[in-house]
Amino acid sequence: MDRTNPKVDWFFNKNGKWQEEFGKLRQLVLDCGLTEELKWGCPCYTFEKKNIVLIHGFKEYCALLFFKGALLKDAKHILVQQTPNVQAARQIRFTNVREIMKLKPVVKAYIREAIDVEKAGSKVTLKKTPQFKIADEFREELEKNPALKKAFKALTPGRQRGYLLYFSQPKQAKTRAARVEKSVPQILRGKGLND
Repeated sequence: MDRTNPKVDWFFNKNGKWQEEFGKLRQLVLDCGLTEELKWGCPCYTFEKKNIVLIHGFKEYCALLFFKGALLKDAKHILVQQTPNVQAARQIRFTNVREIMKLKPVVKAYIREAIDVEKAGSKVTLKKTPQFKIADEFREELEKNPALKKAFKALTPGRQRGYLLYFSQPKQAKTRAARVEKSVPQILRGKGLND
């Protein structure tokens, strides 16, 4: 039975890098009985409407992204945390079809484990907003501006984390201070970084 979703076909039919690899990954994932959907412009595979894995491509590699990859055992040590700030998701990266075919049984086992994690209702313990580093420049601004402090506390935890990560990323204090200064009006309006 063909389990492909016509709404997703365009992703696999477009011209571009990784198309052959994407096709192999699609078949591999569909062989595991997942439902194919389109989310965030990428093929996303779900089990009982819960996200399990997503196919996406980058300049240097294409990947399967496991939404709760941090909970997988990773016996083969092939899962990659994209950045230190990614808490739950993990990737298996590929640079050619041979790698995909070589790892096919392992990848299927990881997908089955990811389905089991979802069936069990397991959740990734995420860092709470207060556990994120606050850039000194932002801390100083909060201390001298009570309205800013109140507005920041009123933001959703996700918006707060977005700002905290954005402010703490630059190495230079001058850049951090410029980011804080530029963002103050947005925070005072109750808006997130990308709103």
